[in-house]
Amino acid sequence: MPIFEYSCNDCGSQFDILHKGAENPDLIQCPDCKSRSASKKFSSFAASTGAGTLPAPGCESGSCETPSYGGGCAGGMCGLQ
Repeated sequence: MPIFEYSCNDCGSQFDILHKGAENPDLIQCPDCKSRSASKKFSSFAASTGAGTLPAPGCESGSCETPSYGGGCAGGMCGLQ
């Protein structure tokens, strides 16, 4: 099951929940204020391919030297394995 990131619409708290993507949003509850008004945040993910431990070419500095229209290191995250 994936981990989803949420932001509470009432108190502004940020929290993560491990659940199925199709879970009823009315069941999501802020752990701080117990509100059921939360928004799912857009977040990145990391996956390990087992292909090795070296970063992608050109990403050693956190800048992949890719065109500005797509791709890239997602904020210098190329080295994540």
